Order: sequence, then structure tokens, then C-alpha cells
Amino acid sequence: MSWFRRRKATPGRQAGRPTAQADLDHLENFVRSRRGVEAFIEPKTTVTETTVMLIAHDGEWTRRRVDGPEGARRFAHRMAIPIYDVRLVGYPQRMRDYNERRKRAAN
Repeated sequence: MSWFRRRKATPGRQAGRPTAQADLDHLENFVRSRRGVEAFIEPKTTVTETTVMLIAHDGEWTRRRVDGPEGARRFAHRMAIPIYDVRLVGYPQRMRDYNERRKRAAN
């Protein structure tokens, strides 16, 4: 019975693949073009790799995949921005307020 055999990795998905340079460029551009940016490490899940969410002073945010929590910390250190673990501190209220403003503006 093949039901109990381990599932083979799907060809389109590579576990632990390195962060694309385009992702790092996007994150750097976000930090350089906005003020008051903070980084939040989002843990790896069964669906996504570790990501970092950058949130500006006004709540505008962006998210990209990184090379694990240490990769996120290295990025934040290089960009001289504070970094937090979202599991410990949660998301800031200014991000939720920004999302709510965008939702109201779309209606």
C-alpha cells in the first residue's frame, strides 16, 4: 500500500531556498524611503518560510521572505532598525489603523 509511504517533495517547492535578491532590494528600498521603520520576524509555518514584516511610522507595511530569524536580524542590524519577534510583542496598533484607513478609502 502506498498510502503510508512518505510523500515526495513537490518539484516546484524547495524547502529552505535562499532569499531572492529582489526581496532584499525591496526591503532595503522600503526602509530607505520611509521613516520610523521597525522590523517584525514572523515565524516559519507549514505554508511559508520565515518572513520579515517592515512597518513604517504611519502603519504602512510590507512583508518578504528571509533566510530564517538570523537572516532577519542581520538585515535589521545592517539597516540600523529595531527588530522584534511578532510572537512576543504582536503587531503594532498603527498597522491595524493603516489597514482600516485603506479599507475605508476603498469603499
